[in-house]
Amino acid sequence: MADGRPLHVRWLGGVRYRDALALQHGLHRHGADDHLLLLEHPHVYTLGVRADLAHLLVPPTDVGAELAKADRGGDITYHGPGQLVGYPILTLPGKGGGSKPDSAAYVHGLEQVVIDTLADVGLPGAGRLDGYPGVWVDSGGSDPRKICAIGVRISRGRTLHGFALNVDPDLSMFDHIVPCGIPDKAVTSIVAEGVEVDLRTVVDAFVARAAARWALGRPVERHDVVWRHHASDLAPFSRGEGPGALDQAEVVPLSDAARGTSTHARNRLTEAGVTEGLTISARKPSYAKAKVKITPEYGRLKRTMRDLDLVTVCEEAGCPNIFECWADGTATFMLNGDRCTRACGFCLVDTRKPLPPDPAEPVHVAEAVARMGLGYAVLTCVARDDLPDGGAGQFAATIAAIRSRNPAARIETLISDCKGDPDSLRIVFDAGPDVLNHNVETVARLQRAVRPSASYARSLAVLARAKAAGLTTKSSLMVGIGETDDEVLATLADLRGVGVDIVTIGQYLRPTSHHLPVTRWVTPEQFDAFAEAGEAMGIGHVEASPLTRSSYHARQAAAALAATPGELAKEPAS
Repeated sequence: MADGRPLHVRWLGGVRYRDALALQHGLHRHGADDHLLLLEHPHVYTLGVRADLAHLLVPPTDVGAELAKADRGGDITYHGPGQLVGYPILTLPGKGGGSKPDSAAYVHGLEQVVIDTLADVGLPGAGRLDGYPGVWVDSGGSDPRKICAIGVRISRGRTLHGFALNVDPDLSMFDHIVPCGIPDKAVTSIVAEGVEVDLRTVVDAFVARAAARWALGRPVERHDVVWRHHASDLAPFSRGEGPGALDQAEVVPLSDAARGTSTHARNRLTEAGVTEGLTISARKPSYAKAKVKITPEYGRLKRTMRDLDLVTVCEEAGCPNIFECWADGTATFMLNGDRCTRACGFCLVDTRKPLPPDPAEPVHVAEAVARMGLGYAVLTCVARDDLPDGGAGQFAATIAAIRSRNPAARIETLISDCKGDPDSLRIVFDAGPDVLNHNVETVARLQRAVRPSASYARSLAVLARAKAAGLTTKSSLMVGIGETDDEVLATLADLRGVGVDIVTIGQYLRPTSHHLPVTRWVTPEQFDAFAEAGEAMGIGHVEASPLTRSSYHARQAAAALAATPGELAKEPAS
């Protein structure tokens, strides 16, 4: 295992199997650190490489489940709510001092961690059953019952996949398969065995045991997404003027700082542990203020946008750098209209019902790039969950139009997660942008407060998929919205773990009193420290300052990365 590096432990909440698989592979492929991913899956049946389809007794869709192929060993199994799923991604020592790991010893050790965890939460006596991997109750008796399935893969000395411990799942879901290909033995759970325990207690117990076995004296760095989550959290809100600002600038209780935001937004912040913030009238420090400078180039670019009926995120999101970037002759084009189907708590973009995409938009963007003489074009979008492909086709069409009209232009795309749909994402990946950007936005704990319709694990999975497709990848996060410095560093470690090449970090600025409050002003010195730490982790380029945004200095960031062998070629002049 990696000497001196922390064991990164993440409780990720509910994660679709396909996203967790992509995230695992990203961490396995690009990271040298050790990771432990803990989560629940929505109802899914997974097929191991030796799975017998005859063991699938009913169509999964008939019982509200997905079917997914896995590249682990074993047959078919079930994952669902109430089941703790764990994926350790560990670098194993060689067997007997050699280079090949001892896979049997690793599986035995994983089983022991589960056995000890069960004893810690009140179910002693679980053990192994000869000839059957996993952990069993009454393994030495007349009625052995499987409580934990184990299926792993070891590649290049690093582990994939892991275990599924039944805490309190719907055990009837196992009736629709032959679990693990074993027809004559029952499946059970901790609660079914008479031990009343919640999932979080089991997670805490497992992490303690896992750290004792795998951290080996190294630091254990744990971060969780918020445990509670309600369907009502996804209720949308629209931007507005707000009820007016309070006349004080100091840190105040959240109830005052968040006055004007929706009840759901305030509740999500409280659940995430954010208890205070700044009022909307709080005076910004000078380093968080952008200078207004209207130049002839700014006016020319604005006229070009209006002539071609285009939308820029520079205007729609109220970016503080609009004057600097437009004076430099650069802009970020927003595709698929100006209305978003999501309602993130930090964003100014309109959330009314969106209009159909404009079929002429790709050609108009290409024309604007030509008129402006851009050598580097940035394309972003609103989230369009109403479209079958999430708006991916408009990206591909625009990339093609720009390259047809402006072959030398380099293109960066800042995409939504397309709900994690692999086919939709592939449309963008196959179009071959020079940089693929997808924003994680904030730290794990604050994801549901800041962007309730998104997912931390899914965003990391999108970036991992893009990297696997051979693209240069980029992401961004805001600070000053309730996170700690340690959480920022943990997020940088996660981004580095999936191979992200460029990261931008900037100060969150509250657009209106309907939006989430600012909790602190992060100093330029701390931004410098974030950049230094991220690059020390192995991220190719970190752009960090109070006014940095996703597309700020995008051309320059790509150029900085180009100095690294194997990445972008030397940028053309713009």
